[in-house]
Amino acid sequence: MQLSRNLPLDPAASALLFIDVQNFCARRDGGEFKGLAQDEFNDSYGWFFDKFERETLPNMQRLQSAFRGRNIEVMYTVIESLTKDGRDRSLDYKITGFNVPKGSWDGKVLDAIAPEDDEIVLPKSSSSVFVSTHIDYILRNLGVKQIVMSGLVTDQCVESAVRDACDLGYLVTQVTDACLTYTQDRHDNSLNTIKGYCRQVTTAELLAEISD
Repeated sequence: MQLSRNLPLDPAASALLFIDVQNFCARRDGGEFKGLAQDEFNDSYGWFFDKFERETLPNMQRLQSAFRGRNIEVMYTVIESLTKDGRDRSLDYKITGFNVPKGSWDGKVLDAIAPEDDEIVLPKSSSSVFVSTHIDYILRNLGVKQIVMSGLVTDQCVESAVRDACDLGYLVTQVTDACLTYTQDRHDNSLNTIKGYCRQVTTAELLAEISD
């Protein structure tokens, strides 16, 4: 049998995972940007939010709707501590200064792709959802073998999840235009770097695939 990453999804063994599409880092008024002057915000994040709101988020919504329509599992992970003071965070998050307190507004998935009542949301306190949550255990209980990934940001938490999922034996599909980071160059470099660990498709290509 020839092995390949380039296999179409088996809906019964697949899940869509949204990574860090939350108020903290996917809204202009999110906690990650608190205290930034408007000029500084525009210089550092203006391009990102313009593209996210115009292209990336609508693609995420299209994916979510299509996967729900096919009864394929839709899951979410968000940066959120298990405590209010963040004492459980990774050392990296402590050094970076990331603390999204337990139960806070910053830890909520964006309203635009809000989870339905029975969809799974996993709070994480490290870059990779596979390090600081029980997602591997959960996916195996669900019978998932193929994971579709969409989220923020491409060259950090998304890339970490792609690598870890691959190493744990999952077939990963990364939706290239449903992920984003802070510059086009960074996004493109990440896609090129990670392509050996996953199948890469566009939103339109994946929607056509699961509609067949």
